Amino acid sequence: MKHLFIGMVACSFLFVACNNGHDYDIKSNEQYEKGKVSVEEIEKKNPVRFLKVTGTDKKNFLGQTVIKGNLFNNAKMVHFKDVEIRLSFYSKTGTLLEEDLETVYETINPGGSTTFKSKYFVPKGTDSVGLKVIAAKY
Repeated sequence: MKHLFIGMVACSFLFVACNNGHDYDIKSNEQYEKGKVSVEEIEKKNPVRFLKVTGTDKKNFLGQTVIKGNLFNNAKMVHFKDVEIRLSFYSKTGTLLEEDLETVYETINPGGSTTFKSKYFVPKGTDSVGLKVIAAKY
């Protein structure tokens, strides 16, 4: 009786050890798909994290400040569009004089970029302009 019990336990270990790996393949595919979706969801929820703006400013003959900027999309899966940028105008001492919003109505592909140009009559005493992405649609 003791030998029969030991034999049954050994057979059960043998059956468990002979798993052909199909369960693992299914689970790994599910995890892969779940991972893809989660990357896309992260990018959609945090557009500011994946969009970067740079730019330069200069004055034109009319006294306007011309701002030329570049928008970069560092996301891997999401296309962003209608990007809202906050323009902050600062004095020589770093005092915030005024803020404006600019919307760039372009679609930016993952890993892509686009340019924009805006003209403003800025407050007297403006020395520099700061650009910051504050929102975008996907």
